[in-house]
Amino acid sequence: MSKYIPKIIGGFINFISLFSVTFASKIAIYIFSKPRKGHINAKEKEYLDTANQEIVYYQDIAIQTYQWQGNKPTVLLVHGWESNSYRWKDLIKHLKVENYNIISIDAPAHGNSGNKTFNAILYSECINAVINQFNIHTVIGHSVGGTACAIALHNYKISSVKKFISLGAPSNFIALSKNYRKMMGFNKRVMKAMDAYYLQEFGHLPEYFTVANYSKNIQAKGLIIHDRKDRIIPYKDAIEIARYYKNSKLVKTVGFGHGLKSEKVYNHILEFLND
Repeated sequence: MSKYIPKIIGGFINFISLFSVTFASKIAIYIFSKPRKGHINAKEKEYLDTANQEIVYYQDIAIQTYQWQGNKPTVLLVHGWESNSYRWKDLIKHLKVENYNIISIDAPAHGNSGNKTFNAILYSECINAVINQFNIHTVIGHSVGGTACAIALHNYKISSVKKFISLGAPSNFIALSKNYRKMMGFNKRVMKAMDAYYLQEFGHLPEYFTVANYSKNIQAKGLIIHDRKDRIIPYKDAIEIARYYKNSKLVKTVGFGHGLKSEKVYNHILEFLND
């Protein structure tokens, strides 16, 4: 039954569009932007409470930050969709051994941060606010967190960040948007109204937001790590990112999936940081 739920909801939104297509599109975008996971459970809270915690505000959104202090340059950790700062636990252990100063953030509508919805543009603006608060040397972003980092580094010309590590990041949002619309079965009326909303809200259609439009102007030295068997974001996205991100190195792994949680990946990261 659960596999039919998106079509049922999509059909209801299509029905609403007969009376108000603007309202229907807002519902569609709200569903697309609202994470179902990423809240912090008791086990995760126990670990995150070992960090110094501080709230950084972007407009009226409270962004939760965690800090594990060290004497080496500051590394900012940026998680992806339906996750939170706990996902970095194993990497943080390695960074602490190396004595890096570590900052991690919860994305809007994730973890202990505020807001009800999420999008990569909003995330990039929150990332910029955190970078301005702390003296960030290196940014590490996983999945859409990596894309949001690329957008922030491009839009705000952040010269203080010298290194950028992208882990399993999508090169664009076209496939994500198309898959969502197909899954929900939206009619052309709703899809057209959704595009109009994106144009009004962000000044561009979803297909504009490709890493090709951002990474080619990033000055920070880059490391792109992507697994050949990633079932969430295909490896070809990493190839496209590397094609445009000239000041970067692409590392292919096999068998670690989208999460990229492995000692081999952590060793690649530490080698890049220590270089």
